[in-house]
Amino acid sequence: MKFAKLFSVVAMLVLLASTSFAQEREMTVDEWRGEINRLTQAKAELTSSVDGAKAEVEALKTKLNGMETVDDCYEGTNKMIGDAAGTNVTDADIDAYRNRVNALAAKINRKDPEKADRQAELNELKADPISALPEFYDKVHNELQRKLDAWVVAPKEVSYTVVKGDHLWGIAKKKEHYDNPFAWPEIYKANKSSINDPNLIYPKQVFKIPNLDADVKAKWDKVRANWKPAPSN
Repeated sequence: MKFAKLFSVVAMLVLLASTSFAQEREMTVDEWRGEINRLTQAKAELTSSVDGAKAEVEALKTKLNGMETVDDCYEGTNKMIGDAAGTNVTDADIDAYRNRVNALAAKINRKDPEKADRQAELNELKADPISALPEFYDKVHNELQRKLDAWVVAPKEVSYTVVKGDHLWGIAKKKEHYDNPFAWPEIYKANKSSINDPNLIYPKQVFKIPNLDADVKAKWDKVRANWKPAPSN
């Protein structure tokens, strides 16, 4: 219908132009014949163009009808993944996998220990055929692995050699240790076999300075925050 309307409009414009030309002066018989032939040729060309466009439209319709729907593509992808896994893979399986990926990403972002446990989880996700889906491949096989590789694990403990003038309060206060003098009991507990009296330590003693987990560190930070010096006399 659109092509027919376009042809009618073009023909009308041509006719108006011809009428306008005829009004300017009287046309001879040969001129009229020539104009008619020209318009006939123009009509034939337009008709051919319209027929060609209709043929293209029909070809596109045929191609569209032969194409798979989005749902068909998803079903085909699920079937390929299922064949690789040796089982049926459903949309529910993919949703569950997505939840596992998101949960692991959150753990890695907050460095939820242990790093080795997170690596084991990631290895399981990599081994799952569902990881081949475009939605997951880069995140599972590249992005999360890069984040894990960049995760620097603090040592569980470091060694410290006592020097003259040291005390547990001061050792705990050091920035490279706890940066909190109130946490000195942690050093004492870790070195009870070497310390008879926490008020008496000696140069050249080697103490273990354990790494504090988040809960223990928070406990001593709270003690420091709530501490108030004794009133002076």
